[in-house]
Amino acid sequence: MAVAALLSACSSAPLPPDWQLQARPALESAVSAQLLGDSGIAQREFERARALLARTGQPGLVARGELMRCAAQVASLDFASCDGFERLRADAPASEQAYADHLAGHALAPGAIELLPPAQRATASAIASKAAPASLQTIDDPLSRLICAALLFRAGQADPATIALAADTASAQGWRRPLLAWLEVQARLAERAGANDEAQRLRRRIALVTEKR
Repeated sequence: MAVAALLSACSSAPLPPDWQLQARPALESAVSAQLLGDSGIAQREFERARALLARTGQPGLVARGELMRCAAQVASLDFASCDGFERLRADAPASEQAYADHLAGHALAPGAIELLPPAQRATASAIASKAAPASLQTIDDPLSRLICAALLFRAGQADPATIALAADTASAQGWRRPLLAWLEVQARLAERAGANDEAQRLRRRIALVTEKR
């Protein structure tokens, strides 16, 4: 009887629109594939998600999808311009415009910082004020942590501990693409410092991640 009552309650609630049911998992799949380094899958899933979002005729939704892809790129130290969003900027909500500027590495005004995801506001404030950033270890979401580390690195405010944390975060998630990017940064820093043993250790890790079977 309890199961029958539950099913009855569920059946009386309106189902989400079809585009919602399909677009979210497609976007999540695209971001996951991008972080794993599966570019072909990432592109196909993103194009599917974008087509679903575009059915609504709401630029804000499509702009948000474009920013999700660009955020994953930034986490991997890919600072290419977010062209898909820029084509929609004029009709995008203020929060999406602020986040796009954040991903582009711009110093934001306090009002724009308040529009960002909460986990990334402290980093945006540190970049705007050129102050020492707080530890990123307090950021629970791994992707947000990587994005913050990448933006600090772009601003020249990432110390070795921040870079190591980013590499460890990518490693713990099994995210191949950002891991390779951050290991490369660590290896180059070690080489410049003359720490040859450490540089060789990091190069061996890079080879392990890139080896083909």
